[in-house]
Amino acid sequence: MKDLITKVQEWSIERNIDKANPKEQTLKLIEEVGELASGLLKSNDDLVIDSLGDILVVLIILHQQLGLTIEHTLNVAYNEIKDRKGKTIGGVFIKEKDL
Repeated sequence: MKDLITKVQEWSIERNIDKANPKEQTLKLIEEVGELASGLLKSNDDLVIDSLGDILVVLIILHQQLGLTIEHTLNVAYNEIKDRKGKTIGGVFIKEKDL
């Protein structure tokens, strides 16, 4: 996985995306999430797979632009959720305080 992350980072450096405005990359992320939603709604497995991959690429580049690592932000997120209490309703986890 780290090798693929490095390849994406190198790809973005070659195209000067690594120094671009993170706000633009965030808009790109929203675009890709929209494509994912479309793929799911249409049961288009190829579009779902393509969109998920594109989302990962965009997130890798956004981390790069912000000077962060995926390992760091994922660790922060996991530490926030690891002891979270709640209930899964309709396939969605709802925090205890929101029930």
